[in-house]
Amino acid sequence: MKKYGFQTKALHAGLSEKEYKSLIFPIYQSVAYPYETSEDAALIHSFQKEGQTYGRMDNPTLEIFEKRLAVLEEGEACIGTSSGMSAIYMIAVYFARNGGEIVSSNRIYGGTYVLFSKVLPELGIKVHLVKDIHNIDEWESKINQNTKFLFIETPSNPSIDILDIKRFSDLAHSHNVSLIVDNTIATPALQIPIKFGADVIVHSATKYICGNSTSLAGAVIGRKEDIKKMREEIYEITGPTLSPFNAWLLLIGLETLYIRMQKHSENARIVAEFLENHPKVDSVSYPFLKGHPQFDTAKKQMSGGSSLISFNVKGSLEDAYKFIDSVNLIKRVGHLGDSKTLITHPRTVTHQSLTDEERKDANVADNSIRISVGLEDVNDLIEDIEQALGKV
Repeated sequence: MKKYGFQTKALHAGLSEKEYKSLIFPIYQSVAYPYETSEDAALIHSFQKEGQTYGRMDNPTLEIFEKRLAVLEEGEACIGTSSGMSAIYMIAVYFARNGGEIVSSNRIYGGTYVLFSKVLPELGIKVHLVKDIHNIDEWESKINQNTKFLFIETPSNPSIDILDIKRFSDLAHSHNVSLIVDNTIATPALQIPIKFGADVIVHSATKYICGNSTSLAGAVIGRKEDIKKMREEIYEITGPTLSPFNAWLLLIGLETLYIRMQKHSENARIVAEFLENHPKVDSVSYPFLKGHPQFDTAKKQMSGGSSLISFNVKGSLEDAYKFIDSVNLIKRVGHLGDSKTLITHPRTVTHQSLTDEERKDANVADNSIRISVGLEDVNDLIEDIEQALGKV
C-alpha cells in the first residue's frame, strides 16, 4: 500500500475484501484451528506454508494488526505482544543473549529503566546506561565487541528529551550494531524512525495506538528475518501473546491514530505555551516549543510534538502534590496516551523504583509534573490548570 497516504493505510492495510467479507475485521477468539490434511498441518507448523498454528503463537485478528502496524511504521514485519515491557524484554533477550551487552539512554520509562538496570544484569545481559545522552562520545565509549544494540526513547518519558535518530543510527551502524527506538510517544503518525536508519521499533501500544485505556499491548517492528526468528525462537515458546480481543481494539485505535495525534499535538502545544509563560512554573519541556534544546531536531524528524508535557512548578514536592490534587477536569492517573487529559507525579509514580541519584541523572525532580494532554476543548484544560496553579 505504498501509494496510499498514512490515514488510508491506517484504515485498510492488512485487509483483503476477497478474504474477509466484513467491514469490521472479526475477533477470532479460538486458540486452535482445524487443518484440511495432516500434510497441511505439518507444512504450517514447520513454517513452510502460511496458516494458523496455535493461539500462543498466532491468531487471524492479531495478524491483521501486525500487518497494519508494520505498514504504518514502514517496517517489513511486526509482532504484537501482551505489553510494551514484554516487547522490550523480548528484544533484549533476542539480541543480547549469550553474553551480549546493551548501551541505552538513561532517559527512559521507569519500567524500562528497572528492566535494564536490575533484571537483565541478573540474567547475564550487561546494560550500560548513558547519563549525558546528547554526548555522542559517551555513547561511543561504552560500545565494545559484545554490544548488540543501542536503545533510545524519543521523545523520552517523562523528561521529553529528543534524540537525533539519524545520528544514533549512524553511530550504531558504524560499529555494526542495531539501533532500537521506542516510538511510543510519537507513534508512526508523527515519526517514522526507520526512515532515519532505525533497525527495530518498539511500542507500548497500550498508549496512543489504543487511545482510550482499554487494551494492554506492545509491538516490535523490524526486518522480516529478525521478526521471524524472534517469533520462532522466543515468542512462540515464552508466550507474551497479544490477545485477539485486544488486537481487535488496537485495530480500531489505528483507524483514528493520525487524527488523534494531530489534535493531541495541537492541544499540547497550546498548553505548553501557557505553562511557559506562567509565573508559578519554573520550566517546561515540550518538543515543539522554540525554547526546547532539541527543537530543531524535533522539527526535523517529527511532524508534531505529541501530547506529553513535562514541567516543574516553582517549589517542592508538596507544591507539585498541591497542584496535582487541585485539578478538577484532568484525571490523576499514572498513564499516558489517552483521549482524556491525564496527570501524574513521575518522582513518586512512574519512576518511584529509581534511587534518588538515578532520578537526578534522569532529570526527574521532586517538583516535576507530567501531563498527557487529551482531546478536550483546550480552553477548558487551560482553565483547569490555571485554577490549580492558583492554589500552589
